[in-house]
Amino acid sequence: MGEMQKIRTGRHCVFVMHVHLVFVTKFRHKVFTGAHLTRMEEIMRSVCADFECELVEFNGEDNHVHLLVNFPPKVAVTKLVNSLKGVSSRRLRQEFPDLVRHYWRANKLWSGSYFAGTVGGAPLSVVKQYIEQQNRPV
Repeated sequence: MGEMQKIRTGRHCVFVMHVHLVFVTKFRHKVFTGAHLTRMEEIMRSVCADFECELVEFNGEDNHVHLLVNFPPKVAVTKLVNSLKGVSSRRLRQEFPDLVRHYWRANKLWSGSYFAGTVGGAPLSVVKQYIEQQNRPV
C-alpha cells in the first residue's frame, strides 16, 4: 500500500483519515520567506506528533500554507487546527521579530478562518454505489 493508504489501528477501530488544511495570514499579508516556512514545518510536525497525528506533506507561499495531516478519529480537527495555528503563531513571532511589524494592530499571524477538506479513500460515487449494493435483510 502507498503512504496515503497506510492503515492505522486504535484500541477499538481501524482507520485511514487524512485532512487537507489551508491557513492564510491575517489580512493576507505576504510575509513568509523560505526560512519562515522551513521553521513552520518543524513546529507543525511537533504539534501533530503531540496529537498522535502525522504531517504527511507541508508547503506554502508568502501568505498561506497547505498541510496534509493523517489523524486518528479521537482527534477533533478544530482542536488540532487551533493548536497548529496558535503554537506556530506564537513561536514564529518569538523567533522572527520581522513578522511582528506586520501585525502591530491584530497581534495575530493567522486569519481566524481556515480550509479543511477530507481526502483519500475511494471517490464518493464508489462509496455510495457500494452502500447501495448491500444485501438488506427482508
